Amino acid sequence: MDAVTAPPPAAVEIVALSKRYAAGTPPAVDQIDLRIASGSYCCLLGPSGCGKSTTLRMVAGHESASGGDILLDNRNITNLPAAARGTAMMFQSFALFPHLSALDNVAFSLKMKGISKSERHKRAGNLLERVAMGHLAERKPGELSGGQQQRVALARALITEPRVLLLDEPLSALDPFLRIQMRAELRRWQKELGLTFIHVTHSQEEAMALADTMVVMNNGLIEQVGSPHQVYNHPASEFVARFMGGHNVFALNDGLVAVRNDHTRISPATGAAGEPGIPAHVTDVEYQGTYVLLGLRLTGVRPERSGISVLLSEKDFAVRSYAVGESVRISWAELDARTLGPGATRPAGRSNGGPPSRNAPLAALAAMAA
Repeated sequence: MDAVTAPPPAAVEIVALSKRYAAGTPPAVDQIDLRIASGSYCCLLGPSGCGKSTTLRMVAGHESASGGDILLDNRNITNLPAAARGTAMMFQSFALFPHLSALDNVAFSLKMKGISKSERHKRAGNLLERVAMGHLAERKPGELSGGQQQRVALARALITEPRVLLLDEPLSALDPFLRIQMRAELRRWQKELGLTFIHVTHSQEEAMALADTMVVMNNGLIEQVGSPHQVYNHPASEFVARFMGGHNVFALNDGLVAVRNDHTRISPATGAAGEPGIPAHVTDVEYQGTYVLLGLRLTGVRPERSGISVLLSEKDFAVRSYAVGESVRISWAELDARTLGPGATRPAGRSNGGPPSRNAPLAALAAMAA
């Protein structure tokens, strides 16, 4: 392969990875394939129950895989214990020991390895300084704010010198203002450390702000992988378009298309015969400061597809406002419409419910590398 077009080296390669909790039940994760570039920030995103946290726990070694393989730096870690994988986990609750100081929390894993007190405190202190917590090293978790506790949890994860840092909804316990502040810090730390981060979240906004690569999951399958710009502007399926938000889905004669709500045009209905656009009426008007969000209902469309929205700038709304109940016409530029595919489908050969062979994915990788 030409070096110019070769993909960046993968830190984590997931091949046909599956998790089934009980025989005869739908898989929580169903033979997914994923390649995560070394030194990148990857966000696993999707609704509750989509399989994102299960996938993260399998990479961490906190959950066994029913089938498939997990490779880290081309080393198969599928059956290794968590401590031997080269990964570290930051949990949603931070899971700090309440009776230990910040310094001793960070140094705890080194204590379990038998490293001397002076050495582990030196290394823990250096990491606390790196995350701007050195001056609070002697405080216990109960004496720290949520953001400070998160910095301690990050330092504790980093002291094991992992190749990959795994983050399980690390911002969900924080208040909205602190959440925005801390996601900026996570992004900065990831770039400064040069580590691969795999971050699970249900927040589209969080994933858009953090990720180099977004992985949208649904029902144990991967719906789409791409940069935030690619996923938002070119959703692969109706599920992705609706889950990411900010899109309207229209059923046309030749299939479904998605149009961003800020690219959807609205105009007053004149009642003239042959008037261009799709008829609709305004159901809601929300003033959001810099913009106004209009809720609308399309005329003559099935109820589940009739609800749409249009985003207007405050300036445009001031020039021509719309009121609840008003009849309007909806249209868009052809270049702004994205054709939607059918979405993710179950892998073939799953009818017997059995896990795939562990050797098959590795053979496939060897064939691709040859």
